[in-house]
Amino acid sequence: MQDLQHVFPRLRSYILYLLALYVLGWGFTSYKAVFAGLILGTALSLYNLWNLVRKFEQFGQALDEGKKPRSIGTVVRFATAALAVVITISYPKTFHIISVVVGLMTYYVVIIIDLVVQNMRRR
Repeated sequence: MQDLQHVFPRLRSYILYLLALYVLGWGFTSYKAVFAGLILGTALSLYNLWNLVRKFEQFGQALDEGKKPRSIGTVVRFATAALAVVITISYPKTFHIISVVVGLMTYYVVIIIDLVVQNMRRR
């Protein structure tokens, strides 16, 4: 498997392309709340991906140095999801809750699709 540090720029660019599409959808359609929710969720998803890569790097360094590794940031990811829900509940006319949740799951889907595509290219 490729090192996460090498994969992260590719995943980040995919997510940024999705964000650009969502911004276009927000600007040119009447589904503003849905696209605003996707933008919010996907932006926080990108933060979660960046945090995950950073935590995995720290985890690997701790193992290499023989130290006890720290957590990989599960609490931070849960807190990010809670923040998204609080923002969505605070502004229900601006953000659509289901699209925020879908946006939060974006980086998982992007990772899986990238893994499948990269495995197909190697064959």
